[in-house]
Amino acid sequence: MPSTTLDPLLQPFQLKHLTLRNRVVSTSHEPAFGEDGMPKDRYRAYHVEKARGGVGLTMIGGSAVVSPDSPPAFGNLLLYRDEIVPWLRGLAEEVHEAGAAVMCQVTHLGRRTSNYAGDWLPVVSASPLREPAHRAFPKAAEEWDLDRIVADYAAAAVRCKEGGLDGIELEAYGHFLDSFLSPSTNHRDDEWGGSLENRLRFPRRVIRAVREAVGPGFVVGIRMSFDEARHGGLAPDEALTAAEQFTTDGIDFISAIRGSIESDASLAKTIPSIGTPLGPYLEFTGEMKRRLAVPVLHAARIADIATARHALREGLLDLVGMTRAQIADPYLVEKVKSGQEDRIRPCVGASYCLDAIYDSGDTKCIHNPAAGRELQLPHVISPTIGRRKKAVVVGAGPAGLEAARVLGERGHDVVLFEAGDQPGGQIRLAASNPRRHDLIQIVDWRFLKCKHLGVDFRLGTYAEAGDVLAEHPDVVIVATGGMPNRAFLAKGEELVSDTWDVMTGSLRNPRGAILVYDDHGGYPAMDAVEMLTRSGARIEYVTPERTLAPDVGSMNSPAYIRTFTEYGVTITLTQRLRSVRRTPDGRLAATLYSEYTEAETERIVDQVIVEHGTLPNDELYTDLLPGSTNLGEVDLRALLAHEQQTVVRNEQGRYELFRIGDAVTSRNIHAAIYDALRLCLPI
Repeated sequence: MPSTTLDPLLQPFQLKHLTLRNRVVSTSHEPAFGEDGMPKDRYRAYHVEKARGGVGLTMIGGSAVVSPDSPPAFGNLLLYRDEIVPWLRGLAEEVHEAGAAVMCQVTHLGRRTSNYAGDWLPVVSASPLREPAHRAFPKAAEEWDLDRIVADYAAAAVRCKEGGLDGIELEAYGHFLDSFLSPSTNHRDDEWGGSLENRLRFPRRVIRAVREAVGPGFVVGIRMSFDEARHGGLAPDEALTAAEQFTTDGIDFISAIRGSIESDASLAKTIPSIGTPLGPYLEFTGEMKRRLAVPVLHAARIADIATARHALREGLLDLVGMTRAQIADPYLVEKVKSGQEDRIRPCVGASYCLDAIYDSGDTKCIHNPAAGRELQLPHVISPTIGRRKKAVVVGAGPAGLEAARVLGERGHDVVLFEAGDQPGGQIRLAASNPRRHDLIQIVDWRFLKCKHLGVDFRLGTYAEAGDVLAEHPDVVIVATGGMPNRAFLAKGEELVSDTWDVMTGSLRNPRGAILVYDDHGGYPAMDAVEMLTRSGARIEYVTPERTLAPDVGSMNSPAYIRTFTEYGVTITLTQRLRSVRRTPDGRLAATLYSEYTEAETERIVDQVIVEHGTLPNDELYTDLLPGSTNLGEVDLRALLAHEQQTVVRNEQGRYELFRIGDAVTSRNIHAAIYDALRLCLPI
């Protein structure tokens, strides 16, 4: 066991009466795993796994709401209901048993929700200013609103204490409390607005009420912005004054934020994603810490151990938030402690964990399908107790690499064929966009894990049926991916290029007028446009959708929109590309059709680039079908129950045959990896 006595991450920390076993925190965030507003089994399992993985403090409820006129915007817990107490108690007991502390973030969302959710009550804020992100027009809170909300905060804090939690964190950036504090959202002319003293009056009243309700021994913190970084917003000098007053009122620690969250653009800066520097606000937070009398916590793209250690060693923080990093690997701390730091599954900054909440209903890590599925899938894979099998995997994209990793972890003998000289598949294409290069870590981590597990890689080998059969496999996993689909065009398929041509660099001299047609709505066309902007070409982005790239979420879309704006990319919505023809002068005529007007228009351009997903590379799969026992059939009931496949359709078959990822149909990275994990885990 390596010595951990000098590692700043692993040092205990005294927070009031509470001793944290180390300095690593999973900060408050809402994964939308609750049921009926309660932290039931799935929610509990998600946080218990982090506790088992070594975290010092895990924080639930980002943000748990205190009042019925603060309806959930993204699966929030309902702290205004007494029934939450036993659910909190059950979660706290299991987290404590695993050695971690647990707190809950408490809030009234104010205007950061919808008028058309929950009980359809009017939302409230300090002033009647609409929040762009959630689109609600709030009413200005009246005196009776303030009275009841103060009481609701105090009652919610008591429920957290009765639930056995170690403390709470008041949320004060982008929500109700700071709508009073910030001059950009408080335009009142009564005793609650105007001067800083008046703007502080309501949040201080809440803090004092909470402290009185829970008593002096319970930990109460606050998460607040020290620089809203917007015109007329809260600036550091006033924020520091506010923090000092809050400390006097009973605040025990501060989770420091830089930025604001009222729009997609501001949120993406406050919670930086892929392509941004690591720990961008550490120096700023360190300056705030030097002027504060209570411990300071901070989390903003602290995605790796080196950055976290730097923050603590330099005295920039007391506690380091590694939230997205522990969604990717809840055993991050335990791996540091046991000397396996190099085996931590990396957070690549894709922010799928956040975007997936709005896209598909709850948090998902782009390359850890077990996150949020702890009741069904393990983060730590155990060796099989059955017979060691010979497995052949074909294709080293995300699906194939995950299949090889899982089968290797299970103890099987694995051979992996890959036609290219490097693993990665379509991830390698996406990572060729310099801003999104960190995606390659999804590949690198699996490749290194597979090498450690003894997977036999056959790179640069285009596997045919004979190659596979020569290995005498028990199981064959076809993960050959797909190829760009141009077949949707009625005419001119041979005249167009696709986004792969752009990302691989095979599109020579992109010039003049380029039409990029996106009938996919995800990342590939957006990446292609971003790459093409450097060529100096005049680009028109055309889509049949009524919005720009609907499958690219709010955390990732701002970077693309900035590029579109900077380079003057023309955006044309609700137009479908029907055909392309060559003009007499050698250019291309692209025919567009509107379903709304039933009219056709034509664009004369120099190049047309299309994105319409992929079609499966299924030749090998088809060749192998006759010799398989299951004829490729998957028992979906067994798959969903995470049980071993037992289908036999061909008694003379010699092996089981399955295909996963884009070899089945065009989908995303998470789907490909999830396919592989749940199929291979029971083998």
